[in-house]
Amino acid sequence: MLPVIALVGRPNVGKSTLFNRLTKSRDALVANYAGLTRDRKYGEAEIDGRKVLLVDTGGITGGEEGIDAAMAQQSMQAIEEADIVLFLVDSRDGLTPADEMIADRLRTRSKPTFLVANKVDGVNPDIALAPFYELGIGELFPTTATHGRGVRSLMQRVVEDLPEVAAEEEPEEATGIKIAIVGRPNVGKSTLVNRLLGEDRVVVYDQPGTTRDSVYINYERDEKPYTLIDTAGIRRRKNIKESVEKFSIVKTLQAVEDANVVVLVIDAREGLVDQDMHLMGSVIQAGRALVVALNKWDGLEADHRDYVKTELERRLRFVEFADVHFISALHGTGVGHLYESIEAAYQSATDKLSTNHLTRILQWAVSEHQPPLVHGHRIKLRYAHAGGQNPPVIVIHGNQTEQVPAHYVRYLEKTFRKALELHGTPVKIEFRTGDNPYAGKKNKLSDRQKAKKRRLMKFVKKKK
Repeated sequence: MLPVIALVGRPNVGKSTLFNRLTKSRDALVANYAGLTRDRKYGEAEIDGRKVLLVDTGGITGGEEGIDAAMAQQSMQAIEEADIVLFLVDSRDGLTPADEMIADRLRTRSKPTFLVANKVDGVNPDIALAPFYELGIGELFPTTATHGRGVRSLMQRVVEDLPEVAAEEEPEEATGIKIAIVGRPNVGKSTLVNRLLGEDRVVVYDQPGTTRDSVYINYERDEKPYTLIDTAGIRRRKNIKESVEKFSIVKTLQAVEDANVVVLVIDAREGLVDQDMHLMGSVIQAGRALVVALNKWDGLEADHRDYVKTELERRLRFVEFADVHFISALHGTGVGHLYESIEAAYQSATDKLSTNHLTRILQWAVSEHQPPLVHGHRIKLRYAHAGGQNPPVIVIHGNQTEQVPAHYVRYLEKTFRKALELHGTPVKIEFRTGDNPYAGKKNKLSDRQKAKKRRLMKFVKKKK
């Protein structure tokens, strides 16, 4: 196992900024906004040749209520998991009661702790740092995470206290299925993630917009590796007012691109709404395999269930390849069956397709339904081969392929999906038009052909 370093402190002291600098990424959202990070976020960093696992946490104030209490619980759990704790304080704000409360909690954990006084730019370090020595907890390091000031000297000292890890124990890169959980706010995405994991891994609270960042979680089930991606809920554009929420949407769309399979969570009590359709369209446009989960199905009356099923059948014809599950993330009803569809969708999206098989399917499709005529000439589709995976890309070669109409493309997609027995994944058709080998070349006649042409011309003149 990699050594674990947890970043803890009050809200808005620069934990996510330091996390991004150490991981050399922008995985954690950063804004001048207290309480932005709400779940534990993990990232890998390398310090002087040593790989470590960093944990970014939500802020702790000591007076948490409601969702803030859940955030604080996530932070305390990260401390329990960590080998080393970086306790961040704001040198501009000075020592606060919340800092003292966190220091008291850290003392009871007996974890190696380093006190990081962040945001020292523009202040007198001697004056700004003096109050923090009262905490008497760990060594004190002045830093400015935004510019990297003091970060290197801090981490060089931290690496000295890292526990030794045998090389063979270090984990390999995850090769399992990446599953993105997407949907509108407050439909139960984080509850579903926790149910799939079997633990309270992400913050769950009855308030829309609880999750603001995409959280990647590696785990194993039945000795198979998976990566769950809990994402922020996406609302209609007119309802998006906070700039932070706009960044969250970008993170969600990036998570969809990064995933192998997307589980779209829909609130069964509200039924299928336009925003669900827009999300589904984004997933299809990204070419990702799709599984639809109608959550909060328990407790619905029979009439409402029949209405929802009718609406699904009517409005989901363009994604008829996707499996639909009726679940209760809170109670676990039907959640286990999601894995069956996820496995099938991933298998279909990543199968290797042979050129011979694809060409035979194309020839059969053309014989059953000929391409249309264009300018009096029939479009000719000659052969097909695989052009990519996740989604399966089928490249078809022929003549005048740029003229193939949209309805015939849809016919080919359905034919290939049915013949290949693909489940849960869209199919992308690409066309290639072969160059005409005779274009721009003048036909050269033999002496015999020239003589025949002269006789034909004389015959035509006599007829006139």
